[in-house]
Amino acid sequence: MTTMTEASVREFKMPDVGEGLTEAEILKWYVQPGDTVTDGQVVCEVETAKAAVELPIPYDGVVRDLHFPEGTTVDVGTAIISVDVGGGSAAPAAEQPAAERTAAAAPAEEPKSVGSGRQPVLVGYGVATSSTRRRPRKGPEVPVRQASPAIQTELNGHAPAAPAATAPAATTPAASVAPATTTPAGTERPLAKPPVRKLAKDLGVDLTTVVPTGPDGIITREDVHAAVASAVPAIPEPSAASVPVAAQAPASYDTARETRVPVKGVRKATAAAMVGSAFTAPHVTEFVTVDVTRTMKLVEELKADKEFAGLRVNPLLLIAKALLVAIRRNPDVNASWDEAAQEIVVKHYVNLGIAAATPRGLLVPNIKDAHAKTLPQLAESLGELVATARDGKTSPAAMQGGTVTITNVGVFGVDTGTPILNPGESAILAVGAIKLQPWVHKGKVKPRQVTTLALSFDHRLVDGELGSKVLADVAAILEQPKRLITWA
Repeated sequence: MTTMTEASVREFKMPDVGEGLTEAEILKWYVQPGDTVTDGQVVCEVETAKAAVELPIPYDGVVRDLHFPEGTTVDVGTAIISVDVGGGSAAPAAEQPAAERTAAAAPAEEPKSVGSGRQPVLVGYGVATSSTRRRPRKGPEVPVRQASPAIQTELNGHAPAAPAATAPAATTPAASVAPATTTPAGTERPLAKPPVRKLAKDLGVDLTTVVPTGPDGIITREDVHAAVASAVPAIPEPSAASVPVAAQAPASYDTARETRVPVKGVRKATAAAMVGSAFTAPHVTEFVTVDVTRTMKLVEELKADKEFAGLRVNPLLLIAKALLVAIRRNPDVNASWDEAAQEIVVKHYVNLGIAAATPRGLLVPNIKDAHAKTLPQLAESLGELVATARDGKTSPAAMQGGTVTITNVGVFGVDTGTPILNPGESAILAVGAIKLQPWVHKGKVKPRQVTTLALSFDHRLVDGELGSKVLADVAAILEQPKRLITWA
């Protein structure tokens, strides 16, 4: 593999595509080494704990290397692809003068490129300049910068220089450690990305005592772990020697009869959220069985209405509208719990979440300001939301800020259930299967369309009276849809 001219090669790093997420899995590469890319071209698809998103490259050039294969989980801020933006192929290392190789390896100055002033094009993406440009380290950081050629060589895909490459650093340990411990007295703050700072905080590591090995003196996860290891005395060494022995006896299972699926991405986030919700918010669930025959007739009439031409009209549309009207009549149910301030936050808007089963797991995107939409607008939003979720294209922003949620378990033939609240929300309505059942109507037993509704709510926010009123209002509207007019 030839050595790349550092002045013409840009490293595209994994961005934070979900407001605070620390990692993402590379699902699919759309380019290969040697391909030409342009600014804004999608180069890969990644899955975070919230959704699958496509990543555009922020500059023009030729792909030199894909640093990680598909299926790899990569930390935010880690370079995932290198692109030659110089317009030509890199010269082999043997043909480069030694002075040029030394200058190319030094990361003191980031080269300017066509993408240096680029604005965000993806939710939570961030501006390219903030993730690629770093202020230069001063004075005491010179010993670290002298070691950077070996580091850059390793990042470019070469085997790291063996002990000989680390010898210069070993000859001046005091010089590299001392400046780090004296940084508080100066004006410079240790350079580290937010996930690394969080890791250091969790492990109790002072970043001013860590020796950085990343480009431009950036502290990496490995540096933090190395600092923890160096702080531990030699006593744990015997136990460290016994660790490989324990690791040599992995848990055995019958691969022919069992399949183990790694829990990651959306499924991992959903599991953590549900556990947190179940053991944080005191859940209460109430049920009501209701005759929805008139609602089903209205659905058929709306399908023939020209105002709904091209729109998908189904019972979920009228159930969603019924819940919105019930919230308008009982606004205190639309709230959240602020643990830090010990306050109840009543929302004067409704972001209506719709639970959607997708190949990647359960997603709960929400319709922003659903309370202000007309019935045709609500139908359009519901159709777009479900289609986007099934295609796996739901954005992280679409799943944030929900206030109440509807989960339609009836599509699976289930009568009802006890749904768990979406974290941060006050209530969730489960809709069961709509079936023909014997029902007393006008004094006679007749076959009617009947369903069971279940409303789970946070008892810190919603007491039994309020929760019962909301559920009763939804049931009353579905039983007599004309209340959509009289109560609206």
